[in-house]
Amino acid sequence: MKLTVIGLGQCGSRIADQFARLDRKAQVERKTRLAPNVFAVNTDQADLTGLRYIKKDYLHRIIIGLRQTLGHGVGKINELGAELAREDGDKLIDAMKAESGIYESHAFLLIAGTAGGTGSGAIPILAQMIKERYLSKPIYALVVLPFEHEINSEARSVFNTATCLKSIYDVVDAVFLADNQRYVRKDASLINNIEKINRSIAMPFYDLLCAGEVTKHKHVGARTIDAGDLIATIEGWTALGLGRTELPALRFPWEIKKKHFREKAVESFRGSQALDASISDLSINCDPKDSSKIIYAISGPPKEMNMDMVKSISEYLKEIAPNALIRGGDFPGEKHFIDVTLVLSQLSSVPKIEMFYQKALQYATDNKIQIQEIQNKIQSLTDLGKGLPSL
Repeated sequence: MKLTVIGLGQCGSRIADQFARLDRKAQVERKTRLAPNVFAVNTDQADLTGLRYIKKDYLHRIIIGLRQTLGHGVGKINELGAELAREDGDKLIDAMKAESGIYESHAFLLIAGTAGGTGSGAIPILAQMIKERYLSKPIYALVVLPFEHEINSEARSVFNTATCLKSIYDVVDAVFLADNQRYVRKDASLINNIEKINRSIAMPFYDLLCAGEVTKHKHVGARTIDAGDLIATIEGWTALGLGRTELPALRFPWEIKKKHFREKAVESFRGSQALDASISDLSINCDPKDSSKIIYAISGPPKEMNMDMVKSISEYLKEIAPNALIRGGDFPGEKHFIDVTLVLSQLSSVPKIEMFYQKALQYATDNKIQIQEIQNKIQSLTDLGKGLPSL
């Protein structure tokens, strides 16, 4: 599956940059493309300058709202971000028209952080613009929820998140949810944490997108997952995860033919271990029973993947999500690991979204009261000074 990837705001642009990196990785390792066209849209020039992999020309790094913001962002005011996207959104549409390979993409993926101003405000506006012009292609959103400390200390971030989630859900075909807090490593430096989080959010897409695009025989699975499977599965609120089990190193090449009986016994169990890891590392906390559609991809050396492994994974998924329509396949991509990529889609309940909606409603109510109190105080100060002479 080939995607046209569009990053919005600081967070979205940096994750889009990771998709550009994965595209280069796919070209080297698997001789294919997964994101031939990657764009970054922002109101902040400095953020666009800090990207590493997206092309540096003005058609791929797009500045909007330059007259109003002078290239310094919107200060977390997502209403302003939405207004600037309406005014300058044609810049993105024109840039996409200039790319000859845009029609080869199977879908669009728009990425944004929900807590900021530019990304959370612009993503529903630009998604609607793209939807009106490319009627036959699905449009997906990857939205990144704020850190725990932002939720506790920045009420505006909660309000931005709730309005962004509500607005984007009404426009796109599916919303991938990524909770920043689930990727945090507390012992790492800030810059390393952000870099690792961005990589971790993008990485689960790698095998899913590559599986149906490879052309070499050795990378084609027995049950291939292609764009049709993904489009039929991905819908509504969606979570995804990637789990990995490391394979034991072989000291001698003939050991593969003379496996110990204990090693043979745990061979199929490695797939279940990787599946457990992918469930525990899902991008958002949710219950698999609440998903209506599931798709998984097993990646590893061809000789290490067998029918017992596929059977155990399928049965385990049916056990934890009895009402879900399950699709799956294998992808002989990895050499030293068994990877399981898992997508839970059409989620009927996501506790964190409910929490954001409740907090945002409370914020809106409290904010109206606070504004009225401030206006009353200002008016009382004005009234006190009425009797004083002016200079």
